[in-house]
Amino acid sequence: MSDDKIIVHDPHDKPATYVEADGLDRFENPGLPPHRPRRADLDEGAAKRAERQVTTMFGLSMLGALGFIVAYLFVDPNLRGEILLIGEMNLYHLILGLTMAVSLLGIGFGAVHWAKTLMPDTEVVEERHLQASDQAARDEAAGVLSDGYRGAQLHRRPMLLLTAGGALSLFALPMALQVAGGLDPNIWRDPSPAEMLSRTVWKKGMRLVIDPSGTPIRASDLTQGSVIHVMPEGYAGAHTEDGPSDQEIMTAKATSSVLLVKMNPEDIKSAKQRDWGVDGIVAYSKICTHVGCPVALYERQTHHLLCPCHQSTFDMTNDCEVIFGPAKRPLPQLRITVEDGYLVAADGFAEPVGPSFWERG
Repeated sequence: MSDDKIIVHDPHDKPATYVEADGLDRFENPGLPPHRPRRADLDEGAAKRAERQVTTMFGLSMLGALGFIVAYLFVDPNLRGEILLIGEMNLYHLILGLTMAVSLLGIGFGAVHWAKTLMPDTEVVEERHLQASDQAARDEAAGVLSDGYRGAQLHRRPMLLLTAGGALSLFALPMALQVAGGLDPNIWRDPSPAEMLSRTVWKKGMRLVIDPSGTPIRASDLTQGSVIHVMPEGYAGAHTEDGPSDQEIMTAKATSSVLLVKMNPEDIKSAKQRDWGVDGIVAYSKICTHVGCPVALYERQTHHLLCPCHQSTFDMTNDCEVIFGPAKRPLPQLRITVEDGYLVAADGFAEPVGPSFWERG
């Protein structure tokens, strides 16, 4: 094939044909279909209605953003209720989701309706040319922007610009509020998320009970090598009407679960570990300090505790220090003592349990 010919493929998969390519204009300009005016282009009343509809959508977006802010600051995060066809759920999350949806949809629907009814809908073709930044090109670009501004009717309908700007400005506030609330939670919440992560239900004098039966534990009943999964009294066993709620019990299981082990006191290297235990009986949090998985695999010969999720390994002979894996902190120890023969907590945990968070460094 010579250099002055090109291949043209038939749309119906017929064999390719050759056409002469003389000069630069190889194909005839197909042109553009005739423009069909819209109702708003011909009727000012229709244009006004479209303007009101767009500004209403932007106004709803602003109300949604303000509603999100009010709900975030003043609605109880634990508020629950019944929803038709769904059942019981957290209403705080539902309100945040609905207000955010109204804010997003108001902007989206308003922008689309504005584009379809009031903005120019004519097709425009720009011929390719060398990208030269001469004054004529800059003047032409400024003219295009000016025509776009006028074509969008912003000079005639200022409420469009005001409500669009208001909706977009307010939409950013819920995002900023969540960031600010997370960086300094004491401003918005009591207790703050950091305080909630630092607390468990363990208190001085609480008896240790077997999970899930709720049976109290006598120190004299434990033999060397005994391993027991433990919860605070009232959070395991039979549920009572005046006891904690189901949600409180589940929260306690996620934060206050303890592993109780009976060891030979001579095997314990840490003086603090011996002092916080009872005759070799020690209690440590089951919540891994990596990502919070339950550390419940005890190897009696080596006295190692293993987290099954990422294989973090803790040495129970030396205050549960990390000897392998991604965890960076030892498991917190629960100080225990004996009252009337039963094991009880001498105090709550002295440090936050579970994964590290930013306030802990």
